[in-house]
Amino acid sequence: MDSGPPLRGVRNDEACYSLRLTFTNAMAAHTDTPADILARAAKIKLVAFDVDGTLTDGRLWMTEDGREIKAFHVHDGLGIKRLREHGIEVALISSRISHAVELRAEQLGIDHIYQGKHDKLGCLQDLLRASGLSPEQACYVGDDLPDLAPMSACGLAVAVADARPEVLDATHWHTRANGGQGAAREVCDFILAARAS
Repeated sequence: MDSGPPLRGVRNDEACYSLRLTFTNAMAAHTDTPADILARAAKIKLVAFDVDGTLTDGRLWMTEDGREIKAFHVHDGLGIKRLREHGIEVALISSRISHAVELRAEQLGIDHIYQGKHDKLGCLQDLLRASGLSPEQACYVGDDLPDLAPMSACGLAVAVADARPEVLDATHWHTRANGGQGAAREVCDFILAARAS
């Protein structure tokens, strides 16, 4: 099993143990996952996340002066960092524009951030072309109707647990956690575990 690059500040044998533990936990949580879904997950080299309702709980907090505040889960952030450490590209694609999203992407080292994108499918296709990746190597994670088009054009379409019913019906797999409450971490762990199997 390839454990990827050693984690900073952690001995390599500890990093291997960490990856094995992630694999064990992710697989134990999804023992009913069909083999074809695991095979799809093992091919992923790019994960694109919707933001509102996927990386957040979907609520928009507004201050009196019109500023938007968003809450992100730290577990999701670590999952995203681990994807990047294992050579998997990460993108954020949102139809809204928010300074908080820019800040969070910067904290996590995410290079591919697209805001104000109402054509999420076109955005994903452009990113795949620029990255030299095929649709089968992409995963898209979302929760609502605007996410259906990009989901239909990738190798692994994932919905968060509290996604709209139409979205849940159109995906290959869905998380057990709700958006903004560890769902992204679940996706990250699942993909890393599938690649390690």
